[in-house]
Amino acid sequence: MAESAATQEFDVLILGGGSAGYSVALRAVQLGFSVGLIERDKVGGTCLHTGCIPTKAYLHAAELAENAREGAKYGIHTSLESIDLAGVRSYKDGIVAGKHKGLSGLLKMKKITVINGNGRLVGQDTIDVDGVAYKGKNIVLATGSTSKTFGLEIGGRVLTSTEALNMETLPKSAIVLGGGVIGVEFASVWNSFGVDVTIVEGLPSLVPNEDPAIIKNLERAFKKRGIKFNTGVFFEKVEQDANGVKVHLADGKTLEADVVLVAVGRGPVTENMGFEEQGITIDRGFVITDERLHTGVGNIYAVGDIVPGVQLAHRGYQHGIFVAEEIAGQKPTIVEDINIPKVTFCEPEIASVGYSEPKAKEKFGEDQIETTEYNLAGNGKSSILGTSGLIKMVRVKNGPIVGVHGIGGRIGEQIGEAQLIVNWEAYPEDVAQLIHAHPTQNESLGEAALALAGKPLHG
Repeated sequence: MAESAATQEFDVLILGGGSAGYSVALRAVQLGFSVGLIERDKVGGTCLHTGCIPTKAYLHAAELAENAREGAKYGIHTSLESIDLAGVRSYKDGIVAGKHKGLSGLLKMKKITVINGNGRLVGQDTIDVDGVAYKGKNIVLATGSTSKTFGLEIGGRVLTSTEALNMETLPKSAIVLGGGVIGVEFASVWNSFGVDVTIVEGLPSLVPNEDPAIIKNLERAFKKRGIKFNTGVFFEKVEQDANGVKVHLADGKTLEADVVLVAVGRGPVTENMGFEEQGITIDRGFVITDERLHTGVGNIYAVGDIVPGVQLAHRGYQHGIFVAEEIAGQKPTIVEDINIPKVTFCEPEIASVGYSEPKAKEKFGEDQIETTEYNLAGNGKSSILGTSGLIKMVRVKNGPIVGVHGIGGRIGEQIGEAQLIVNWEAYPEDVAQLIHAHPTQNESLGEAALALAGKPLHG
């Protein structure tokens, strides 16, 4: 049996069954290739099991908690009795299980060979899976990422997002190390669930990769919600005992809470995979590729979180489709990281695509950039929803819109049009003449474009 498996060869052999890996598989099969997909855990990877999907389920539960608290504001007298964390977990687990079943069924239906086990690259066309060799005319590395810990020991009261999603009971207080996407999303959930939350971020602001107008708005909203944060200060050490946890900051301050969430980003999973031995360039754990995701070795490509850049599931999908089409000789179009849409699902939500104002000035020149901000106070649907916030557009003078940024309740749903505007290099004048349905939050994009085109309607 092992001998026949040893000779099994595929047109495309993929190491890793997360968002990037399985999208290579699905597109490659469409293109007529035979495909082997190696996964040591469950297909769907981080995004489906411990990332995007479960955290968004928690965020929806958090939204319902806030709605229950605030019903009287709308003449609906609801009250929040309690948060049943076991019930929230059960709801989350049901969503994940359903999506996993659907994905597994799809891979089976498409006749993709899923190989369960630990894979290691042992040749330019060979991956060993727990002692059995598989060959691929093309090999795609898609081993994903894991939570960074900055050397902290995870366990007990010190958690990563994975442990936080499986807690049995809610803590009374929590310290979140890291004010990026993962940190602010968990801080938002816990605050809605009644937890006393403090964020510690070494950089000068929360969500430091966002446009300054968005950062300012989020920090103001978090203060209003009672989420505390220490920015511009790094933590030095974390201590825990039976009663709680202490975080010592570089400025001499000590914070105490029931738990600490380590949310300082994600690192690539490439160690002991045999990549370097085959001549693949690794830098700080990341696989270095050319702009067409080729590693420079044989017919070996890399996709998703192990390639330096934004670590997003939809970037992984795009990489996967791209590489399958590249192998087929279709010469697909490169989508630069800057033009990949991003949504942070805290409350208020953040949506962004393209250049922030400072980055645009850096790229195109200080005096070549025009911006406009449309306040959601002027948007009927936002007022009905009880949210504040803004849409900001960034354009090159007499040129296209190169950045769209938004903050506000549910504003993430507007990223679809925003990414089309930026990726299709639309001018404000182009967008201004398109009709945006009333009353929707989508109108705020139209209003911002009208303002940038020099003919604001409601501003």
